[in-house]
Amino acid sequence: MSSSKGKLSRDDYRKQKELEAARKAGTAPPETDASGNMINPHIPQFMSQAPWYLDSGQPGLAHQRKQAEEKSDAWYARGQRTGTGAKKYRKGACENCGAMTHKTKACMERPRKRGAKWTNKGIMADEVVQDLKLSYEAKRDRWNGYDPEEHKKTIREWEMVEEARRKRKAEALDKGEDAEVENQGGTRNLRIREDTAKYLRNLDPDSAYYDPKTRSMREDPHAGQAAQSAYKGDNFVRFSGDALKVAQMEVFAWEASERGNASVHFQANPTQAAMAHSEFQHKKGARKQSAQSAVLDKYGGEEHLVRPPRSLLEQEERFVEYSRAGQPVVPSQEEQSSLGVSRYREDVLPGNHRAVFGSWWSDGQWGYRCCRQTMRNSYCTAKKDSK
Repeated sequence: MSSSKGKLSRDDYRKQKELEAARKAGTAPPETDASGNMINPHIPQFMSQAPWYLDSGQPGLAHQRKQAEEKSDAWYARGQRTGTGAKKYRKGACENCGAMTHKTKACMERPRKRGAKWTNKGIMADEVVQDLKLSYEAKRDRWNGYDPEEHKKTIREWEMVEEARRKRKAEALDKGEDAEVENQGGTRNLRIREDTAKYLRNLDPDSAYYDPKTRSMREDPHAGQAAQSAYKGDNFVRFSGDALKVAQMEVFAWEASERGNASVHFQANPTQAAMAHSEFQHKKGARKQSAQSAVLDKYGGEEHLVRPPRSLLEQEERFVEYSRAGQPVVPSQEEQSSLGVSRYREDVLPGNHRAVFGSWWSDGQWGYRCCRQTMRNSYCTAKKDSK
C-alpha cells in the first residue's frame, strides 16, 4: 500500500502487485506509516489512497482521521502603510505617488498634474505587503478578516433610530396627537368594492389630504361643515374606543423593558402586559392618594378641597343688598312685600306703548311688539285697534 504516485513502469507495477499479494498472504511484513504503526494490507485502495489535496507523499491512514482545524486570524492589512514616505524619489517607484510597492498603472491615488517623479513632493509611504500562507479552507473563508465591530455600529445606529421613534410616539400619545407609524409590512388598507372611496367623500382640493400610496385619509374630509358624515377620518378611528388605551399599554411595555423587566412584552404576552399595566396604574393612584393625604395631615386645608353646592354656583335673579361690613341687609316684613321680583323696573310702558321694549325681534334688533319700533325712546305709532 502506498500513496498516489506517478505512472509506474511495467516491471515496477508487477513488483508492486507481487509485494501486495505477499503482504496479504503474510509472507512479507506489513507496511508502516510515518508513526511506525502497521497498516492492514486488506484495506481497499479507495480507502488507503489519499486524495490530491491531502496527499503528504507518505503511506498511512492519516487522511481518514479528523484533520486538525487551522484557525488563523491573520489577514491582509488593507490600506495600511509602513512609516512615513521617502524624501526623494526612488528608481522603480510609482511615478504618480512615489511608493515602491506598485507601479503607475496600479496606483490608486488621485492622478497628479505633475507626479512625484518630477516634483519630489508628497511621496507616499509604501503599502504593507504580506505573504500569508493560508490553508485551503482559510482562503475560502468568506468571514476571514471581518471585524464584528463594524456591524455593531450598524446595530447601534438602528437602536438609536428605534428609540427615537418610540419616544416620538410616546410624546404624541401624551399630547393626544396622531403618531405616524410606518407600515411594518402588514396587510394593506384595503376596502370593500361597494364602499365609497375616501377620495370621493369630498371633491374639494383644499379638503383633507388623501395619500394614494397607503390609501389613508387622516383628517375629517367634512371638517367645519354642518353636514353629518359616516366617515370622520382615520384619526377618529385611531383615537376612539380602546385604541388609546392599547397604545398606552404598548408604551408601558417599552418603558418596563428599558427598566430591566423583559418579561412584560405587549406582542408576545398581551394578557400579562395588561395585568401589569392595571396593577401599575392602581399602585400609582394609591401612591398619589397617600402623598396627598400626608400633605393634608401635615398642613391641613382639607375644607378647601370640598366642592361647594351647585346652588351657590348658579346665577339667580334675587336681589340682595349688603351693608358696609359686607353682611346682607335683611329687609322688614313690609319691605319684603313691596320688593319686586328683580332689581329692574318691570311692566313699564313709556311713550304710550302697549308692550315692553324687547318684545319684538327683527333683523338682529330688539323693539316694541305693538308698533314694531326698534328705537327705545320712540313714540308708539300703532293704531289703537291694531294688535
